Amino acid sequence: MVPVLALVGRPNVGKSTLFNRITRSRDAIVADIPGLTRDRHYGRAKWRDQALLVVDTGGFEPVVDTGIVAEMARQTRQAIAEADVVVFLVDARTGLAPQDQHIAAYLRKTGKPVLLAVNKAEGLSPTAMAEFHELGLGQPLPVSAAHGQGVAPLLDAACALCLREAEPPEPAQEPAPAAATEASVGVDQAAPAKAAALPPRTIQLAIIGRPNVGKSTLINALVGEERVIAFDQPGTTRDAIEVPFERDGVAYTLIDTAGLRRRGKVFETIEKFSVVKTLQAIESCNVVVLLLDASEPVSDQDAHIAGFAVEAGRALVVAANKWDMTDAYQRQRFAASMAERLPFLGFAHRHEISAISRKGLRPLLRSVVEAHRAAFAKLSTPRLTRELQEAVAFQQPPRAGTVRPKLRYAHQGGQNPPVIVIHGNSLDKVPNSYTRYLESRFARVFKLGGTPLRIEYRTSRNPFQNTRD
Repeated sequence: MVPVLALVGRPNVGKSTLFNRITRSRDAIVADIPGLTRDRHYGRAKWRDQALLVVDTGGFEPVVDTGIVAEMARQTRQAIAEADVVVFLVDARTGLAPQDQHIAAYLRKTGKPVLLAVNKAEGLSPTAMAEFHELGLGQPLPVSAAHGQGVAPLLDAACALCLREAEPPEPAQEPAPAAATEASVGVDQAAPAKAAALPPRTIQLAIIGRPNVGKSTLINALVGEERVIAFDQPGTTRDAIEVPFERDGVAYTLIDTAGLRRRGKVFETIEKFSVVKTLQAIESCNVVVLLLDASEPVSDQDAHIAGFAVEAGRALVVAANKWDMTDAYQRQRFAASMAERLPFLGFAHRHEISAISRKGLRPLLRSVVEAHRAAFAKLSTPRLTRELQEAVAFQQPPRAGTVRPKLRYAHQGGQNPPVIVIHGNSLDKVPNSYTRYLESRFARVFKLGGTPLRIEYRTSRNPFQNTRD
């Protein structure tokens, strides 16, 4: 098992900065704004050949029992319960705060190994650490998450605690194979010969939509636990949170994203960060679930969000949430607005679900798997060319003046989304309507439901074009 290192502390002490430093990433949003992180954020790290699973948490206020702060505290408690070692981060610049005392008292009750890290300690004398001895958690370790100072001794101490807490190994009979060692630490550089032993492709699944449509509730319903904060307040989720998940032998990485509002209504710096993270999640995922609120008509903003996914070429499944809370009139109005505002999603499978009641989730995942298969489908050149010729025989492209485009052969040019490259003459004169006809035919023949399909034309050069009589 990979040891788990949880970073806890009150708001704005630098937990996300330290998380990014340890994981050597920029996965966690960092800004000089208290309470920016809310959910548990996991990341992998490696220190001196020791693999670590690092957990970033929101500002911990253990004495608050209501509102979004209480939900954040519950997430932090869960991270502490999962951790092998807890790094308690305090702020050297602001000094010891009453909230630090409450957190220290809670950590002592858990019995978990705790390292006290005093952040923002660059340029300060050792005497500035003296007041933190009052917490009774051992020797304070001065660090600077922003500059990397003191992080190495902190990780050395964390790894030593992890080894001490681990059970003694059984008597070794023979050394473990190198492949098993690499798999246990999550090394990505597997040898080509081991490729057949690797697990099947993990589906990167992003849940997107407007604020407060139930994205976090859907994540929790799928994984069966309160993995992310689901709160009846728009804008609860701020970061893109990745959640590993497996169902029916299929591995997923669920990505909970922040709700996207209209550009003119995005004023706060925090929300601008969230928008960037959501757009990055769309770009990096394989399949997108567009979550809509069935109790309201589809809005222009829903269409804009769907447009982001289609423009990125992502496979897409539409889920109408809160279906069990609607009456016949609301359903009729919702269906009419779908046809009006989302006509370009004809390729996508559609489902009516209830995230809070966990209804309709299994058919939804089946469509996700089908969309993923379609996005990565391999299309043979002979069959593509044969279907192209049959399509042209059934309906030729219209003439453009005295010239009729000639479509000769086709081959696959990419995946996720599938790209079909067609070669021929005068293909720059193929109208959009004929391209849509070809897309529809290819999607039907090759069963590419759930993913957009792109067709590219390559016109052959005429060697006699520039010659004179």
